[in-house]
Amino acid sequence: MPEIDRLGGSSDCIELDFVEREATPEPLMRLSIHLHAAELSLSDTVCVLDSFGVQRARSTVHNWGQKADLQPEGGKSPNHVAVDETVIQLNDQRFWLYAAVDPDTNEFLHVRLFPTRTIVLTKQFLQELQEKHDVADAVFLVDGAPWLQAALFEESLRFQHVTHGNRNAVERVFNGVKRRTEQFANHFRNATPESAENWLQTFAFAWTQLI
Repeated sequence: MPEIDRLGGSSDCIELDFVEREATPEPLMRLSIHLHAAELSLSDTVCVLDSFGVQRARSTVHNWGQKADLQPEGGKSPNHVAVDETVIQLNDQRFWLYAAVDPDTNEFLHVRLFPTRTIVLTKQFLQELQEKHDVADAVFLVDGAPWLQAALFEESLRFQHVTHGNRNAVERVFNGVKRRTEQFANHFRNATPESAENWLQTFAFAWTQLI
């Protein structure tokens, strides 16, 4: 089992408003969500609970993370925003994970999962990003993807085509996502797009807030 004492951050920021009748102490629920999102498999997370004398099924821990509905906090005013997308395999289908990252902090700003990549969906992603954060004066750092550049132009957002430098931030973040999903290759087996997106947003929250 991976060591858990090297995981930084606090679990206190995880809200448990969804809890009605649950025998598990809330600090252990928060810890479980934190550990699974940040590093541990469901099996290892259940073992941690067991060490506290609490026995819970893997599906229970999974459901806690889903119901917590975690995602990166809004209200940021970054100077630069790196935007990119990468393929996520979901059962036998390919989906596109869109992510916006502040390259100065390596923090996720927004995450969405789409069934394809088009200008329309990219504009939707950018509009949601603008609702969450003050990015009107930010410079967006993108690669040569025409749908990204066209959507930014139509949204009147400034952008630069770069392949190195600050754009490395989003590559580092995506490498973290790929490492995490490859570590548990069957994580999205039999998952719905909604539950997969929820898990990816929880991962983004953990990356930004907890690790």
